[in-house]
Amino acid sequence: MTTKAIKVFFIIDILVLIVCFVFFDISYIINTQVAFFSSIFVTIGTYLGYKNNIKSRVKNHINHDDNYDEIDKMDDPYDLYSPDIEQQEELSKEDIKQILKENKPKGNNIKNFIGGFSGMASLYRIVGYIFLLIGFFYLNNNHLLNPIPYLLGFLIVPIGALTINFIEKNK
Repeated sequence: MTTKAIKVFFIIDILVLIVCFVFFDISYIINTQVAFFSSIFVTIGTYLGYKNNIKSRVKNHINHDDNYDEIDKMDDPYDLYSPDIEQQEELSKEDIKQILKENKPKGNNIKNFIGGFSGMASLYRIVGYIFLLIGFFYLNNNHLLNPIPYLLGFLIVPIGALTINFIEKNK
């Protein structure tokens, strides 16, 4: 997460604070701020969790072949278009079906789930959700919870992300 994104989030938060201060009472300010900080902690926790997950996957990737190209490997997994391979005769439709059936990946969904689980259940993200629960129950138990400003506080992060995307596309 860039510092530009965090600046945009806090600028929007300050604008929401000013509107709440001018037009509403203190409970609106408390609700928007608890929800904003909860959502920012969850967002940053998610970002850090997946960032660490990707770094560990890249670090564990071993490549002994200098000519290895990941895009070529995806486009031509059986090296059919390599210039070193001599042209072979045409395969029949049944042969092609058999080859595809034999090479179909098995159990890939479970492998992907386990691989992404460390990012999904990172400590940073869990702390963000704990903060969210504590803030919600604090507001609810002290009869301060007001759903409209609470949801408005949650919307600051998505609105900030859309604003950043809009600014980047119009450069």
